This record gives sequence, C-alpha cells and structure tokens, in this order.
Amino acid sequence: QVQLVESGGGLVQPGGSLRLACAASGSISGFNVMGWYRQAPGKQRELVAKIASGGSTNYADSVKGRFTISRDNARNTVYLQMNSLKPEDTAVYYCNLFYSGGTRWGQGTQVTVSS
Repeated sequence: QVQLVESGGGLVQPGGSLRLACAASGSISGFNVMGWYRQAPGKQRELVAKIASGGSTNYADSVKGRFTISRDNARNTVYLQMNSLKPEDTAVYYCNLFYSGGTRWGQGTQVTVSS
C-alpha cells in the first residue's frame, strides 16, 4: 500500500520561505495527482496546490504567485516551495495522492509563520 511521508515544515518569519516535500512509497503507475492541502485551527481543510502526473497544476487564489508546486516522477515526490509567507499561511499541511489505488493522505506537517 502506498504511504506518504512529508518533511520540511517549521517556524518561519513573515516574508520568509519554506520548502515542503512529500515522498510516496511503493509503485504509482498511470494517471495520478499529487497535492497539498492545509488546515488551520477552527477551519476546514482546503486545497493549496496540486499537480497531475502530466504536469498540469492548480493553485488556490490565496497562494498564486507565492507558492510553486513541482514533482519528480522518478522519485514519486512532490514539492511545495512557499515564498513570501504570511501569518495566515499558518496551518498543518497535508500531502495528498489520488491514483488508481484510491486516495492517500500524509500525516501532516506544521507550518507556522510568526515573528
């Protein structure tokens, strides 16, 4: 069964940058979509960005121009480069995989933007 392991969260000052990574174990063949969602305290989980196996991407309006999603298909890894971070970006970030075997979620990684 495919599992997702995230890394790269932490504490950063406003205006700073962080890079998240999510590696999928096991074999993923065919069309798939990897993405990042986030959930702040008291709020619903929301899409941040996603990228299909062919390379097409989608971003939440709130992160366009600041965040960049990319993937390395050979390593089954997706990255989220987050620049110009704001306090409102503070949340637990979850990696997500949609593929022929279903949907998988990572355990989440905390991102805190604070001075």
